[in-house]
Amino acid sequence: MVEEVEMSFDDALDYVKNNVEVGDTLEISYNRIFAPGEVLGFTEEDEQTGEGYRVSLQLNGEILNQAVEIDFSEIEDELLEMRHICGDKELIIEVL
Repeated sequence: MVEEVEMSFDDALDYVKNNVEVGDTLEISYNRIFAPGEVLGFTEEDEQTGEGYRVSLQLNGEILNQAVEIDFSEIEDELLEMRHICGDKELIIEVL
């Protein structure tokens, strides 16, 4: 079942913090980047370094199959869409 919703950046970030778990698939589209992958872990914000909430992904792909860490504070102005897949549920979040 696929559901589509529209959210602000802050609401989308809250959704990730509260609903996405390790092992889920998260596809993030920002700027000209499409990063689909399995969630490996999360890192909370760090006020001392200024880093924002980060998600580690094991990218899916035949050519690129590496782990990356995406800092939501760095992509705040460029985040377009996220797709969260967990089991048979799929949620598409369009960021306004």
